[in-house]
Amino acid sequence: MAAVPLHRNRDFVLLQAGQLLSAAGTQTASIAYPLLVLAVTGSPAQAGLVAFVRMLPMALLALPAGLAADRWPRKALMIAADVVRALAIACLAIAVALDEAALWAILVIGLVEGAGTAVFHTAQTGALRAVVPVRQLPAAAAVQSGRRAAVTVVGPPLGGVLFGVGRALPFIADAISYAFSSLALLAMRTPFQEQRSRERTPLRAQVAEGYRFLWSQPFLRACSFYYGLANFVAPGLLFSLVVVAEQQGLSGGEVGLLVAIFGVCVVIGSPLSALVRRRLPASTVMLLEPWAWLACAAFLVWPNAYVLAASIVPAALAIPSTDSIGHGYRMAMTPDRLLGRVEAVWTTTALTIAPLGPLVAGLLLADSPRAAIGVFVVFSLALALYGTFNPAIRAAPRLSELDEHAALAGPEADEAVAMGPGHL
Repeated sequence: MAAVPLHRNRDFVLLQAGQLLSAAGTQTASIAYPLLVLAVTGSPAQAGLVAFVRMLPMALLALPAGLAADRWPRKALMIAADVVRALAIACLAIAVALDEAALWAILVIGLVEGAGTAVFHTAQTGALRAVVPVRQLPAAAAVQSGRRAAVTVVGPPLGGVLFGVGRALPFIADAISYAFSSLALLAMRTPFQEQRSRERTPLRAQVAEGYRFLWSQPFLRACSFYYGLANFVAPGLLFSLVVVAEQQGLSGGEVGLLVAIFGVCVVIGSPLSALVRRRLPASTVMLLEPWAWLACAAFLVWPNAYVLAASIVPAALAIPSTDSIGHGYRMAMTPDRLLGRVEAVWTTTALTIAPLGPLVAGLLLADSPRAAIGVFVVFSLALALYGTFNPAIRAAPRLSELDEHAALAGPEADEAVAMGPGHL
């Protein structure tokens, strides 16, 4: 029997709708964070520090969050994370409204919000795997990329405009959006995990099991490093765009519109990703994004915010296709009972370097915007060459092989994990 199309899959639609609203609120606040810090301190370095702190928990807390997602109900964890984030952002909104938003308070609240995001993100992977058939997971991953991009179209301009009207308004909108996310989760009917037996092994052994599975899969192992390196580039360049535009005198709304260009192009790239996956092998699709970031070298010739915004367009178009392979294949190839831990290992590896992007950009932008963008261009070239010549990425599985990998993600996978690397 043919699988139900994603747009008719009730629980998938609810999951994406809730995250659409939540992510829109987050994007609204994300543009407001650097604008707030720049308004309070006038320091690009301190704005970069706040961005670093907000992203840091994704790397630090991924492993305990993944372990929790494999031990406890994923829906309850996701709702609890929404509640914590809503309360944290509401506190920041109150502090901003009272004109008492000191840098230390922004850092603490950003850290708490990031911790909630780490828990939610790790559990969400299992929720998506539960409501989407295996062969549709790459398409679902592309939809997620498009959804995230869609909110970057609306969120940053809206956040910039709201910040101009009242500095607390973007944070109020973000807090409300988490409530909508919780309501969507409560309305979903599908269990977010398969039936589990009680884990009796020590916690350290359970975490190690996730490492062993990921390490036993050459493609997934290579992807974790590949995506980890790639995650240094995008956050750093988008943060650089905000700071450069602010330094060149653009208003909050104009800064948001420039960031929205990136989101519009990712939205366009999302439906195109199905065509790309049909026409190109998976290994080629994975290389599209890093090679596309090299267009940012145009800023080195003409250091203008509008040039930088235009130069990120090729990468934005490529991101949904690249993500559909890396994220979709990982979900399809991982046993459900290990999904939280494998996602945690992936996140720890892939996102450890991500907070450094805005931090490095913030330190360099104050002295030389060209130098900041040049670092990311050189890094992108090195990443593109790494992916091009990596044998595991060049041997990426075909889409038609995902069912076979999913079948192995059962007792055979458990046996292979117990035996160690090299048995899958």
